[in-house]
Amino acid sequence: MKRVVKKHPLAIRWFHWINFPVIAVMIWSGLLIYWANDVYRLGWGDTTILKFFPDSFNKALNIPYRLAEGMSLHFFFMWLFAFNGFLYVLYLVFSKEWKLIFPNRRSLKEAWQVLLHDLHIKKGLPVQQKYNAAQRIAYTGVIIMGLLMLLTGLAIYKPTQLHFLCALLGGYEWARAEHFIITILFCVFFLVHILQVMLAGWNNFRAMVAGFEVLPDNKTAAVANETNEQPANNNNH
Repeated sequence: MKRVVKKHPLAIRWFHWINFPVIAVMIWSGLLIYWANDVYRLGWGDTTILKFFPDSFNKALNIPYRLAEGMSLHFFFMWLFAFNGFLYVLYLVFSKEWKLIFPNRRSLKEAWQVLLHDLHIKKGLPVQQKYNAAQRIAYTGVIIMGLLMLLTGLAIYKPTQLHFLCALLGGYEWARAEHFIITILFCVFFLVHILQVMLAGWNNFRAMVAGFEVLPDNKTAAVANETNEQPANNNNH
C-alpha cells in the first residue's frame, strides 16, 4: 500500500527552478568576462599546476572576444538572482520554513553520522526529518554563498560608488578573487547536488517538480514535531 505525501511547497519549487537557469547563465557569462583577464591559477612563483581556464577550453566553448556580451548578460541576470534570492529568504522567514532548513545544535554531530552512512561506513542514522543534518548545513551554506556572491559582485561592478563595500571585502583584487572562489564552490555544489538527485531516484526528483512523493505506509507514519518538521526518507536533496 502506498500513499501520496506532500513534500515541497509551490513557492520552494518556483524559487528552486528559477534559480537553476539564472545561475547557469551567470556562470556562463562570467566565463566570457573572465577570459579578458584570466589571472587565477594554482601554483607558486613561476610554477603553475592548474590554470583557470586554458586556451583550449576557451576556444572549444567559443569564449574569446565576447566580453561585452558577457557583461550585459551577467549584469542583467544579477538582478534576477538578487530578486529571487531576496524573495526566497522572505518566504523562509514568514512561512517559518527556515526551521526546516537552518541547522540546529545537533546538526554538526548528525551531519557526520550522515556522511559515514553515505560512505557505507556506518549503518545507523539519527532520526531523519524533511532535510537531514548534512542537507541543512549545505543548504544554509548555499544561502550564505549567494549573499556573498551578490556582495562581491556589486563590489567589483561598482568599486568607486561602493568603495565602502569594496574596502570591507579587502579591496578590489580580494573581492574579485572571493567572487571567483564562490563561483567555483557553486559549481562543486551543483555537481554534487545533481549526483545526489540521480542516486536518490525519480521519486525524489518528482517531489521538486510536482511537490509530492509516493511512499510506502511504513515511511509516512511519523508525526510532525513542534517545529512542524515532517519525516521522509533519507534521500531528500
